[in-house]
Amino acid sequence: MPQLHGTVHPDFWPVARALTKQLGRGPGGAAVCVYHRGEKVVDIWGGARNAAGEPWRAETMSVSFSTTKGVTATALHILADRGLVDYDAPVARYWPEFAQAGKDAITVRQLLSHQAGLYDIRHLIDDAARMRDWEHMTEALARSAPRLTPGSASAYHGITFGWLVGEIVQRVSGRPFAQFVQEEIAAPLDLDGLYVGAPAQASAHAAELLMPERGRQRMAALGDRLDRAQRLAGWFGVRYDLRRIADALIVPGIMDFPWAAPETLAASIPAANGLFTARSLAKLYATLANGGSFNGVRLLSPRTIERATEVQSRGIDLVVPFPMHWRLGYHRAATTAGTPPRGFGHYGFGGSGAWGDPDLGLGVALVLNSGIGTPFGDLRTAQLGGTVLRCARRR
Repeated sequence: MPQLHGTVHPDFWPVARALTKQLGRGPGGAAVCVYHRGEKVVDIWGGARNAAGEPWRAETMSVSFSTTKGVTATALHILADRGLVDYDAPVARYWPEFAQAGKDAITVRQLLSHQAGLYDIRHLIDDAARMRDWEHMTEALARSAPRLTPGSASAYHGITFGWLVGEIVQRVSGRPFAQFVQEEIAAPLDLDGLYVGAPAQASAHAAELLMPERGRQRMAALGDRLDRAQRLAGWFGVRYDLRRIADALIVPGIMDFPWAAPETLAASIPAANGLFTARSLAKLYATLANGGSFNGVRLLSPRTIERATEVQSRGIDLVVPFPMHWRLGYHRAATTAGTPPRGFGHYGFGGSGAWGDPDLGLGVALVLNSGIGTPFGDLRTAQLGGTVLRCARRR
């Protein structure tokens, strides 16, 4: 069995056992960190950080895909907390070009809760490499028209979310998104690895992403499979449009896109290419779960936390085929031990995830570099989260 490194409070030993079991099932490595009522009770890592089998280290970071969205949303909440952004104002107040193609009334709240109807990336760009070009992406989104009536339903903005929210951050703050994250989140909380646009010295610590070839093939064929499945569903009268999943997540070349390459890590793709340690994510969510402050450092006010984590929709999402209970940029924290009523966070493709629970004072994070799961998360996240919940409740 793989050897773990780090520290674990005795009350949380089952978390270490759960991670050891997960690492024993396949290649790659992972790190888990947990804060409970301000105390760091789990900070462990193990396995391999690359295909050569080099060990995961304390400073190893991993691309965490949609887990990035929680960090991106937090950046915007900082501006809202300062009175610089109004959730119910039209996006065009801050980004005038956005008003094109019938989008003049779309609000910041609708963007954050995936109700803007702008989930389609499959028909927005011709190559995944475009995602490294912030101006190209924001200009394309400004020109685009909603695929759904804004406000009518949630439809997960799987990749577009980052530029939609991130451009507001840039316009209002006057700073590049990567700089804002460093100056307003990472630096105040003294985080050791939290980047959405990483400098070279940080990307040198990035784990290599290890995706099984069979999984790559399945994902590469996802768009065609969903198109065929939709035709079949139509024959049986099924009204759910499966093609939206591909529209929100699949663009030409995405399966060959080098997510962990330095040139990709240097770009800001705020829905998908966050480079994180579990330690940094857990501390961020511990801060949010504690009313926005940690050890005397206030990131957000309790009132803003309350508004940011209020459930906006409870129905089945039109891209993710189950209820996500969207907050403003976060979703519910589902685990194998249940769903904390006030828990919130974001999980990512490949298995990463981070969340907080104000009732138990928890900040929880998992980062890893191997596996594929589903585009909406991975059972490993839910299993570890369930173990954490059981430990915290017993404690």
